Amino acid sequence: MKKVVLRILPIAFILLIQTSFSFAQADTTLIVDNHKTSFISKQIVPISLISSGALLNIGNIKYRITDKLPTTNSRLDNYFRYVPIAQLYVLDAFGFEHQNTVFDQTKYLLISQLVSGGIVNLLKNVTNVERPSGGNHSFPSDHTSKAFVGATVLYHEFKDTEPLLAWSGYLFASATGTLRMTNNAHWLPDVLAGAGIAILTTNLVYYFKPLQNFQPFRKNKDLTITPIITPGALAIHCRF
Repeated sequence: MKKVVLRILPIAFILLIQTSFSFAQADTTLIVDNHKTSFISKQIVPISLISSGALLNIGNIKYRITDKLPTTNSRLDNYFRYVPIAQLYVLDAFGFEHQNTVFDQTKYLLISQLVSGGIVNLLKNVTNVERPSGGNHSFPSDHTSKAFVGATVLYHEFKDTEPLLAWSGYLFASATGTLRMTNNAHWLPDVLAGAGIAILTTNLVYYFKPLQNFQPFRKNKDLTITPIITPGALAIHCRF
């Protein structure tokens, strides 16, 4: 049953993306680094990561790869996964120019983490792959997914203004995934799929911008406040 599920995962993800974009506008080009690039073509990397992760679960390849990796006993992966998020807010605090407001950054970050985490945990329960250490629910890696969501949000916010800083989050995200493997907590396909799901989810969130009009802290320029004084009462009339 597990092998069947793992074989259809790449096809399912590709169909999901194709279905999503069939409802999008015909013109899906974005200007990135002053060049027009198809949005769909930008998803080749995350889709490839997800597909590779699913396919590497078939056979004994992942066992041979793990046998060649060094062994570590570090807890740094528990902290590295949050470094890209810390970078995001530190750069905001120091006044580096970014794409969205801090509120919108937080909104898209939370949505991306929730959706990505939901997909990861669903796949963990469906596949129930055994970990290198002997535990269950190995595929995909949740630590890696969280790290790459933060790194991708950081990338989107600063790619046009601070490209080096924008890419720096992926160093810590990659370090998180590597440590998950050398700590004997995950296989290579777990890490690849976790990274791919995170990148793809965050890219979709930044493209469709869900809850874009939800701005509770933005001042309403059309708000007027008029005091009403009568012999028997004092009131305030608010008009939006």
